[in-house]
Amino acid sequence: MGGGGAGWGQPGPHPAAPPQPPGPPGRGWPGHAPTPPPGAGHHGPPPGAGHHGPSSGTAPGAAHHGPPAGPPHPGPPTIPLAPVPEATGHVPLPPAGPGTGGATLAVLLIGPAGAGKTTVARHWAGTRPVPTAHVSLDDVREWVCSGFADPQAGWNEHSEAQYRLARRTCGFAARNYLANGISCILDDAVFPDRPVVGLGGWKRHVGPGLLPVVLLPGLEIVLERNAARSGNRRLSDEEVARIHGRMAGWYGSGLPIIDNSHLDVEGTARALDEVLARAIAAPTAW
Repeated sequence: MGGGGAGWGQPGPHPAAPPQPPGPPGRGWPGHAPTPPPGAGHHGPPPGAGHHGPSSGTAPGAAHHGPPAGPPHPGPPTIPLAPVPEATGHVPLPPAGPGTGGATLAVLLIGPAGAGKTTVARHWAGTRPVPTAHVSLDDVREWVCSGFADPQAGWNEHSEAQYRLARRTCGFAARNYLANGISCILDDAVFPDRPVVGLGGWKRHVGPGLLPVVLLPGLEIVLERNAARSGNRRLSDEEVARIHGRMAGWYGSGLPIIDNSHLDVEGTARALDEVLARAIAAPTAW
């Protein structure tokens, strides 16, 4: 082994090697000791090869330059790397138990104008035994004061852009609440025949755990409730009938539908909770 082999059994200290800086962590294969740098003073056989020098008669004080016999020293433990989540900002929702009482939920309540979705969503959120937030798309749209693009004045690129912005804002708020352990219910008049502002957009904004439910009473009920509204929330009868007709496209979609024509707010909220409990127990792809 070159000139270094003369050190076996020789008295006196071996010349010291210059100090070496520690190597970067994690180098080498797991379970193997790192290879010493050249000139580090290692004159013995490789680890685990046994001691082949004299077993007795070594002079007192002789330096032993080989490692002790035995298995190789295990290297630093290998720590498995956690998988990197997709950079979407979505919050994975924990599995829920029976019912919805203690579950962290993200709910989208769909329905035409006059279906009562905002009132029902607020009541459902306020009566749950766990923290729950309600985010209404119409409320967020009306955060714009100067320059508000009212669709009743004519649907155009400005009202379309403000709807898009409001939906993204609602989605951000919902993810923020969910990240802090607070359930969230949103409401919007989502049309089944309009993918631009459809269900897929809400799923992207909020996350794959979103539970959509359709609130769809009869047309006469919707017209009656719309007539009791005031301000820009009240639509013409023709517009209400048109929206209600387009909402009928949700039938056959696989989404749960609640006909609350003969239910008050409390009864509709109970029906909503029952529907959500069934959706949790048997998730439906949508």
